[in-house]
Amino acid sequence: MQLKIMPKKKYLSAGRVPLVLFLCQMISALEVPLDPKLLEDLVQPPTITQQSPKDYIIDPRENIVIQCEAKGKPPPSFSWTRNGTHFDIDKDPLVTMRPGSGTLVINIMSEGKAETYEGVYQCTARNERGAAISNNIVIRPSRSPLWTKEKLEPITLRNGQSLVLPCRPPIGLPPAIIFWMDNSFQRLPQSERVSQGLNGDLYFSNVLPEDTREDYICYARFNHTQTIQQKQPISVKVISVDELNDTIAANLSDTEFYGAKSSKERPPTLLTPEGNASHKEELRGNVLSLECIAEGLPTPIIYWIKEDGTLPINRTLYRNFKKTLQITHVSEADSGNYQCIAKNALGAVHHTISVTVKAAPYWITAPQNLVLSPGEDGTLICRANGNPKPTIGWLTNGVPIEIAPDDPSRKIDGDTIIFTHVQERSSAVYQCNASNEYGYLLANAFVNVLAEPPRILTSANTLYQVIANRPALLDCAFFGSPLPTIEWFKGAKGRALHEDIYVLHENGTLEIPVAQKDSTGTYTCVARNKLGVAKNEVHLEIKDPTRIIKQPEYAVVQRGSKVSFECKVKHDHTLIPTVMWLKDNGELPSEKRFTVDKDHLVITDVSDDDGGTYTCMANTSLDDVSASAVLRVVDVPNPPFDLELTNQLDKSVQLTWTPGDDNNSPITKFIIEYEDGMHEAGLWHHQAEVSGTQTTAQLKLSPYVNYSFRVMAENNIGRSSPSEASEQYLTKAAEPDQNPTAVEGLGTEPDNLVITWKPLNGFESNGPGLQYKVSWRQKDGDDEWTSVVVANVSKYIVSGTPTFVPYLIKVQALNDVGFAPEPATVMGHSGEDLPMVAPGNVRVSVVNSTLAEVHWDPVPLKSIRGHLQGYRVYYWKAQSSSKRDRRHIEKKILTFQGSKTHGMLPGLEPYSHYTLNVRVVNGKGEGPASSDRGFHTPEGVPSAPSSLKIVNPTLDSLTLEWDPPSHPNGILTEYTLKYQPINSTHELGPLVDIKIPANKTRWTLKNLNFSTRYKFYFSAQTSAGSGSQITEEAITTVDEAMASRQVDIATQGWFIGLMCAVALLILILLIVCFIRRNKGGKYPVKEKEDAHADPEIQPMKEDDGTFGEYSDAEDHKPLKKGSRTPSDRTVKKEDSDDSLVDYGEGVNGQFNEDGSFIGQYSGKKEKEPAEGNESSEAPSPVNAMNSFV
Repeated sequence: MQLKIMPKKKYLSAGRVPLVLFLCQMISALEVPLDPKLLEDLVQPPTITQQSPKDYIIDPRENIVIQCEAKGKPPPSFSWTRNGTHFDIDKDPLVTMRPGSGTLVINIMSEGKAETYEGVYQCTARNERGAAISNNIVIRPSRSPLWTKEKLEPITLRNGQSLVLPCRPPIGLPPAIIFWMDNSFQRLPQSERVSQGLNGDLYFSNVLPEDTREDYICYARFNHTQTIQQKQPISVKVISVDELNDTIAANLSDTEFYGAKSSKERPPTLLTPEGNASHKEELRGNVLSLECIAEGLPTPIIYWIKEDGTLPINRTLYRNFKKTLQITHVSEADSGNYQCIAKNALGAVHHTISVTVKAAPYWITAPQNLVLSPGEDGTLICRANGNPKPTIGWLTNGVPIEIAPDDPSRKIDGDTIIFTHVQERSSAVYQCNASNEYGYLLANAFVNVLAEPPRILTSANTLYQVIANRPALLDCAFFGSPLPTIEWFKGAKGRALHEDIYVLHENGTLEIPVAQKDSTGTYTCVARNKLGVAKNEVHLEIKDPTRIIKQPEYAVVQRGSKVSFECKVKHDHTLIPTVMWLKDNGELPSEKRFTVDKDHLVITDVSDDDGGTYTCMANTSLDDVSASAVLRVVDVPNPPFDLELTNQLDKSVQLTWTPGDDNNSPITKFIIEYEDGMHEAGLWHHQAEVSGTQTTAQLKLSPYVNYSFRVMAENNIGRSSPSEASEQYLTKAAEPDQNPTAVEGLGTEPDNLVITWKPLNGFESNGPGLQYKVSWRQKDGDDEWTSVVVANVSKYIVSGTPTFVPYLIKVQALNDVGFAPEPATVMGHSGEDLPMVAPGNVRVSVVNSTLAEVHWDPVPLKSIRGHLQGYRVYYWKAQSSSKRDRRHIEKKILTFQGSKTHGMLPGLEPYSHYTLNVRVVNGKGEGPASSDRGFHTPEGVPSAPSSLKIVNPTLDSLTLEWDPPSHPNGILTEYTLKYQPINSTHELGPLVDIKIPANKTRWTLKNLNFSTRYKFYFSAQTSAGSGSQITEEAITTVDEAMASRQVDIATQGWFIGLMCAVALLILILLIVCFIRRNKGGKYPVKEKEDAHADPEIQPMKEDDGTFGEYSDAEDHKPLKKGSRTPSDRTVKKEDSDDSLVDYGEGVNGQFNEDGSFIGQYSGKKEKEPAEGNESSEAPSPVNAMNSFV
């Protein structure tokens, strides 16, 4: 047992706000601690620990056991009284007392009767320090008597009358539980019309023919003896007056029927309770049950109110179809007037129940045990309340205190006993009895006077481990009499703890409200009183808190996908955490889809049931933390269902549906589609869209359609599957509300008019018998409309029309119901014919050697006989007689749209004779050609020579052979040859320019250097200028004597050493260049490339604006061993004839409004050789490095 002190806290720092802590040793009085070693030495008065209930109903078929257990030091002895006198158990062989206990066992199963031992029993537990007594225990055997024999006459009554079937069960102990059943042990159905009252009777507000039966049986169940008794069956027959024939009416009088009330409708009257008012008493803490049962036709409804108050919401219950009002845990505040109201369509009846709540005694302050040291003071307080107010009586050691031995240290003051300067002889057990007419309370409280030095009950060297920043409570359970004082010290030589961070509780516990790392250490508890001193050491360790550094996060995933929750935990290294995952505060489902590794929870193939809250819990032996995240499983909505068509009108209907589950993503809209089962079965069309909050839609309909509808729901995830189709709805036929579209009138022959249109589909027909009324008349004439009705086709041909005459046309839809609205009028033309007149006054002006402009006069519009589409120019180049024999003359065509009267002819060949004519074009074709007109183009620059080859190379000469240009574009005047040497480093030497007569095709260059590479630039000239050039390279032959000398030098040692040194130097330079290049260094590659370009290309001059472009890709190819030219030393230049594919219309070309040609001609020409000795190609460090590697 433990020493307990009144709940106060001693603060080691003034002004500190007290902490409200639950400490197991802080109760309302000082008590000897339950410590086995302490109990061996300390004496203690008896205390009753267990006893039988005050009203003890026993089963007469079993032995009687009356409990009485007590503790004390020395162990107490027990005695009993029965009906106020000593009960000598030794004289009754059937009564025994359990060893070490006061519990009585009365053996009535072998012999004897339970009734013999009825009475009031009381137990006394006594030792040298006093005597404690039990409550008065009233022993009564349970009883389950049978119903008395009675003869029950059958009950016959009219339909609608009220009826009460009495139960009147036998009085048993405890009272029986009543219920009504039939012969098959099936409970009889109850309702607002038929119900069982609190007294067990069965009440009928009005009877019906189905109430007729012969086995209304009331059963009484006695739970204590587990027996059921039943009443004799009651027979009830309900008849209607209309069923009585004259014979029955003559033999039966009204008095033979149950009651005398009419079966007509009537206002309510109360069957129970009777009258307008009644009174009810109930004890505090019990359940208050009020009942009102009424009869009437139709069946009355019961209502309850409390006058001048309201019914308690949390404690009010309605039972038996609101015929019973129950208030649980009733108190004095529930006293008052309660009114029940029975009401039907014909009236109402009221009844007021006056409720008074009485109270058996209940404790306000029960007396508590006192442990005092000699010379101390104390009090015992016994306060109780009740209605009426209870009287307080005191006993000492089971004897009324008035006749008990006198004790000078005590003084009685009503409900309080005051003790002053107690001595050891003052030890005793006191009993407080509070009683009124409804019951009593009895409490034992001892006064134990002890003189004991301090004892510390907490185990020595106890280790406390606490998480940082949390409270630390270091126990120092102690005992002593008088009460010891407690001090705490930290460390071996520490001072008493008086700092603000500590709180000392009067039960000895030291509290550190916020423990820190520096709180770690050894603490000493010291207990002192005037009889001695006791010490104890405990140890405190502070651990780092467990934290979740990566918490699981809220997730929204689609059904069937995968989700992962992360939970990373950080903890003190000396603690071992356990991580566990929960779903909705329960265990995870035991499915393979849920996998847990060190830091993650992974769920695959997520289903709807997986939605919820997932919690990661990390536990150590000292703390636990948790973090939660919600998983929301979403998906496309489920399809809507229960489609219903209402408000079905000719051109509208209301569609209603029930939304399917939105699968956790709100529905944003509904899409409605329709199927026309008559015209397009199986094909669904869009009808309408409505908001996701709507479940109805008013749909516009077309006539003569067999509608079916379906609905799809859409949310942020996607669209649901379609719902089941609704019922079909066929709308009535009506005249068409629209006419065919795309109406046109075009003639296919000069004497017809073809009228075409886009027919209406079946949905647009609005009814059966769809046809079209086609009407036409000449636009500029006074003719009446000509009309014809045709079947459901898409064209009609009018024959015998004038050529190309405008017509007004209209097409109107009609069906069996009527015509569509008046159609719009469109204009068309009858068929075209070829134009009759050629353009006149054709004239040509030459712009340059490749471009000419042609003009002509327009033809009269009437002679076109159709839609003017434009003018077409045919032109061709005149051929020589020899060429004309070899191939047919190739004519070129350009078309100029619309009414243009001029145009440009591009792509002409210079120095050529051309012929042209012009024709007008309509939708039918071309008209006659104009007279031919001829013109000449001036000379142009020639193309490059067709080929260039170098033959017969010698030591100092090279011979060039070539073919003239394939397109001289005039009369050649001469050739220009330029050449320059290229040394071993690809640097170009001085440029030499030679003019060669135009009649030459071969030329020999002499006095060249031996074993030298030369580059040649060759072009032809006319009076218009120099043409494109062709290039070639060649090498003169090697001198054998010189080669021999070179071989001799190469075998010399000094030459070999020199070459090695040069190679090493080159290697070093390459490495340096490579490093500089990697660092972003730049090299004069552009300058080297420019040195290898055409030497005659110069920058653009501001005065004449001319510029050059060098584009010969072969000039920059690296030199390889041997010549780069073909074996025949011939370089072919591809022909480049002008093309008209990009001009006019189609293959004939296209021109702008002013006749200018769309596009451009561009030709690549060889660049002129440049003067100077610049290198043709700069050596690249990268290439050199690559070659070295």
